[in-house]
Amino acid sequence: MQIKTSQKLRIRVQSFNADLLILSCRKIINLIEFNNQNLVNFIALPTHKRIYCVLRSPHVDKDSREHFEIRTHKRILDIYYDSETNVFDLLTKLDLPSGVFYRISLTS
Repeated sequence: MQIKTSQKLRIRVQSFNADLLILSCRKIINLIEFNNQNLVNFIALPTHKRIYCVLRSPHVDKDSREHFEIRTHKRILDIYYDSETNVFDLLTKLDLPSGVFYRISLTS
């Protein structure tokens, strides 16, 4: 069976917690595939590490430092769908966990 796709929807999902990110991506994919016969591509982007260096005691020891890091995990979901189906309504009903940020863009 061939699916006619005329529109592409790109969802960029990012989170500080990798488990929440994978869970929310699976939730989106299951919702899209259950309701419509659409194609979904999953792209994993590299993890962005941001490292902060903090002095332990600001007045005495300049050699004593601590390093902290924040990791941002990112994924891209490409959804190819027919223009007759309303994918935006499905995505607005979706309840993602807190701490997961997503951006939806329509591309052709």
